[in-house]
Amino acid sequence: MVRLGIAGLAAILASSVILPALAADYVEPPVVEAPVEPVVYDAPNVGGWYIRGDIDYHWSDFRGADYVLYGAPGEMGDLDGDLKGAMSLGAGIGYQVNDYFRVDLTGDYFFESDFDGSTEGFCGDGEPCTSSDSSSVQAFLMLANAYVDLGTYNGFMPYVGAGIGGAYVKWDKLVNNDDDGEFEHDGDGNWRFAYAAMAGVSYCLTDTTKLDVGYRFSHIDGGQMFGYAANAGPGYDNGFNTHEVRAGLRYQFSGNNGCVAPAPIEPAPVYKQ
Repeated sequence: MVRLGIAGLAAILASSVILPALAADYVEPPVVEAPVEPVVYDAPNVGGWYIRGDIDYHWSDFRGADYVLYGAPGEMGDLDGDLKGAMSLGAGIGYQVNDYFRVDLTGDYFFESDFDGSTEGFCGDGEPCTSSDSSSVQAFLMLANAYVDLGTYNGFMPYVGAGIGGAYVKWDKLVNNDDDGEFEHDGDGNWRFAYAAMAGVSYCLTDTTKLDVGYRFSHIDGGQMFGYAANAGPGYDNGFNTHEVRAGLRYQFSGNNGCVAPAPIEPAPVYKQ
């Protein structure tokens, strides 16, 4: 009995030493967390109809004019001058095809721009003289335009575009003053070919409205400028190159204008059997 007691006590002491050592060698397996599923966003399709309104300040390069001289058969007179800057108002309707492409039809009314010019020739006494000439011009520009939007950056959308169409140009009477006195030539109005190139940036104001600021270069072909008077005329201008600084609003009344933030797609619920 005593021997068993001593043997049992020895076994207990041995186990108290061995078991903690084994426990120290045992490493618990790492806890593996379930992978987090990425959030998927539903990007709405961009596209739809819009209307636009614009205001601008423009200045035009007058490219000179030629007129018939009856005192010298076969010769033409030259009229040089400058056009003052003026305002214009425009409106249009268009369609946003996708994120990167849109088209529209626009009409812009160019308010009256004053013209000051001069001609050199001979007065009634046969002596050389220089005249001063004054008039004004108005125009209505109609264009079919296409634009490429270059992406969206914090609500800003830069773009480039081009347009083609026509312009109705209306000249007021041309008043000519020289040593022989003052003479008036009736102004003419006519349709002409026109084209344009533009660049700018739009900015999201709301999910339907964008602010649009940009520059447009437009070219209007030449045409008849004034009629006959005092043995001179008719006269034909050589057209205009017009530079416009523009600002306006585009309101999209159907579809999505690209200003709506994508909404996250909720994962489908998983049902356990």
